[in-house]
Amino acid sequence: MPSPSPQSALSPSTVIYKEKLWPNFWSWVIVVGLSAASIFIFLPISEFAGYLAFFVVLAIMVVALVTSTPTIAVTADSLQVGRAHIERRFVGQVATYTGEAATEQRGVRLNGLAFLCFRGWINPVVKIEITDPDDKTPYWLTSSRNPEHLAAALRQSADPGATGQGRS
Repeated sequence: MPSPSPQSALSPSTVIYKEKLWPNFWSWVIVVGLSAASIFIFLPISEFAGYLAFFVVLAIMVVALVTSTPTIAVTADSLQVGRAHIERRFVGQVATYTGEAATEQRGVRLNGLAFLCFRGWINPVVKIEITDPDDKTPYWLTSSRNPEHLAAALRQSADPGATGQGRS
């Protein structure tokens, strides 16, 4: 009996691609710097209050950054970008943009009805067309550190019997 292809072995909930849009190194440096600034604000009260403020502000900012970090997940039957979720059957054309083209997609070429999930510290973006006739959102635009990998995962057929070849 022939072994199943990797695509046909996937269950609908098997994750094909997953990425967290973590803040970059400089974002964490800014968090520490802003937290350190709180020492000087509370230092006139007392040295203890200054250091306590540093640790409280640092903890709040770290928790805020970690909990607001979106996840991109592609399974055989769904796509999740941050809190948004859609069935893969409603995913159309996928395009990747880097450099100046990515800046244009986030700016002058942006459709006001598009769903956006991008981070300023990640330049490349992926544009995902939405084909659901009941959804007025024309496309999703999301940051990705690996735009080609995300695009390849989305182009991969969601058909369990497929040979693994992508669709355009």
